[in-house]
Amino acid sequence: MSAPGVAGPGGDERAGAAPAVAVDVVRTATGLGATIAVAESLTGGAVTDALVTVPGASACLRGGVVAYATDVKRDVLGVEATLLERHGAVHADVAAAMAARVRVVLGADYGVATTGVAGPDAQDGRPPGTVHVAVSGPDGTRVRSSGPADRLAGGGRPAVRAWARDAALALLLEALTAAAESGSAPTVRGLD
Repeated sequence: MSAPGVAGPGGDERAGAAPAVAVDVVRTATGLGATIAVAESLTGGAVTDALVTVPGASACLRGGVVAYATDVKRDVLGVEATLLERHGAVHADVAAAMAARVRVVLGADYGVATTGVAGPDAQDGRPPGTVHVAVSGPDGTRVRSSGPADRLAGGGRPAVRAWARDAALALLLEALTAAAESGSAPTVRGLD
């Protein structure tokens, strides 16, 4: 099963080519003059890689942090320790906090984050296939979550990670498209 509007793992992408949604993200962000920062756990750099593969990504991508370990989420990104202790690293609120914090840490208009369990074992009591992605921007934070039944049927660990990458990019594109349709320019929003 694919995230809305994106090809599934191994879809029509050529080896080394950026997913179509990444191309749309870079085009839309650049048109808005918006910048992007990425915090990745489950995807281990795949979201940032997808964006960097797009020619012209340097116009909008500030950088990425691979915060695979829980202490990196806390110590580098600044996710509150109490949140991590209460829910563990695999939770919708943690994804939202990662997106909000990477936005601040890297000085970007939009932060996007991934966390989840690719498997084969459970983590923090969450089964393999559990995924949370989030986007934080000038108009608030969006989170999309998915359970294991949606992911495991399609190829295990690689499929879970690919779905998370594509879902994060699709959610980011939704936020950027909403900003473009409303006529708001995120980088100038604070001047209103």
